[in-house]
Amino acid sequence: MFDAELPPSLLQTKQRLTHKIRLSRFLLSVVDPRAYLHALKLLNHYNQTHVIPRRSITTGPNAAISPTSQFANPSRISLGARAHVGAGCFIWAGPHSGRIDAGDDLLLGPNVLLTAANYRFRYGTPVSDQTMAEASIHIGDNVWIGAGAIILPGSRIGSNAVVAAGAVVRGIVATGEVVAGVPAKNAGRR
Repeated sequence: MFDAELPPSLLQTKQRLTHKIRLSRFLLSVVDPRAYLHALKLLNHYNQTHVIPRRSITTGPNAAISPTSQFANPSRISLGARAHVGAGCFIWAGPHSGRIDAGDDLLLGPNVLLTAANYRFRYGTPVSDQTMAEASIHIGDNVWIGAGAIILPGSRIGSNAVVAAGAVVRGIVATGEVVAGVPAKNAGRR
């Protein structure tokens, strides 16, 4: 249906905000204690998911980690020299035994998820009440993992491999292999 076909009662424009309305909104936000409480929650979340874990991650020299990346169980995460972790990445080692070990020159695009643990899903039991299945992730040297890719527990990615943006890896990616898709499949060689 085109706009011209809509009845006039549905054709309304967005209300313009006057300077007076903008100023009053600003002043109300400055005195609203909920804004400060929310800021404290955000600060605590950032501290728990980035600042404190960052101290426990083993990294090689010249590793660059985005301040918007998040970590779980950092004592079981090892990144090699010159690793570059892009914005919004999640690197989650398992809560008990699942490790994430990456070689030198790793490049993670934005919003990559590496997880060494996953919930089970037996019928009749809430998923959050079930134990997690853990398996370590091993990534070789000079690996590029594109934006939004997901690397699942137990995956092994060989050196010089490329994982395309948005791919989901569960299993083995051979040395020098380029994989893409869901699930990730061979798309060529590097």
